[in-house]
Amino acid sequence: MHDVIVQSSSYENCREAVDRIFDFFQVDVRGKKVLVKPNALRASKTNQGIVTNPAVVAAIVDKLEELSPAEIIVGDNPGMFSYGANEQTFQESGLMEAAKGYFRNIGLDSVAVDFLPGFADKVNVSRSILEADYFISVPKFKTHGLTVISGAIKNSYGIIPGALKAELHARSGNAQRFHELIVEIFNLRVPDLFIMDAVIGMEGNGPASPDLREIGKILGADNAVALDAVMARMMGLDPAALPFLETAKERGLGDFRDEAINVRGDFAVIPEFKLPPEVNKTAPTSEQSMKFFKSRTRMRPQVDPEKCTACSHCVEQCPVSAISMKDGLPHVDKEACIVCFCCQEVCPEMAITLS
Repeated sequence: MHDVIVQSSSYENCREAVDRIFDFFQVDVRGKKVLVKPNALRASKTNQGIVTNPAVVAAIVDKLEELSPAEIIVGDNPGMFSYGANEQTFQESGLMEAAKGYFRNIGLDSVAVDFLPGFADKVNVSRSILEADYFISVPKFKTHGLTVISGAIKNSYGIIPGALKAELHARSGNAQRFHELIVEIFNLRVPDLFIMDAVIGMEGNGPASPDLREIGKILGADNAVALDAVMARMMGLDPAALPFLETAKERGLGDFRDEAINVRGDFAVIPEFKLPPEVNKTAPTSEQSMKFFKSRTRMRPQVDPEKCTACSHCVEQCPVSAISMKDGLPHVDKEACIVCFCCQEVCPEMAITLS
């Protein structure tokens, strides 16, 4: 049985939720090297809701300082838009101040580890992640165009440096393979504790959507599958509709079934929560699963000319060079596009949607 804590919270009093989670899961980090990994997707303003809110990270750091660890490290590998700009991402988002001097650019030192023969024999993982005695993942409650939700399991995609993320997107080639890929990366170093920022969540076409939603919760768990399952149910979504959770369950990483999870606290389904387009909310049949993956294959990035500034970031960051500038706007080659939605993720103006 997996326990998941759902506690009402604000950013002003989130330390109370952090204390409850640490106490419930009997976190003992005395004399240990602890790594705290927020979701630092890209350089952005705190009020955009794209990254884990600094207040949650600060509360975790404050709590850790009281527990006498040997070392605290706060870090993440941002996505492609901010690849190599770890410090800038943390500075602009407020995460640097929240880290209280414990920030480390974990992208500067990586280790090659065995991965999937025939796909990528080796992948690089930040050394600090692998060497941590205790790993705390601090995801954000968000949607995602390719994986539907961006929660506990997806947050571990940041254990690999940014440029490799683009390469793996290109190698995966389709939505189904990418769902399997994120589980394999998660399994390289499974975090010990998860604290999810759901005070202000994101709906619609995440993970960089302007559609924010006040939820007022902090979630905690020591199992990612269970936490993502509760997150999905809060969105009105059956966890069985998420292929990566089915893969994770098959790998023995946890159980998303309702009877396998004990939710403690203020659980409630969020009314009329907006999911990415063409998402089936219920457990799919095999035919519906194929329909889901085909829907992802059919979708293409669409540029809002009113918002686009022709900055060309999407052109530069597309892992398969499927975007070019035409008549002052990004143009997508529908045949070359692998539907990874990286362009949507990197657009600083949030001018790209999926259709």
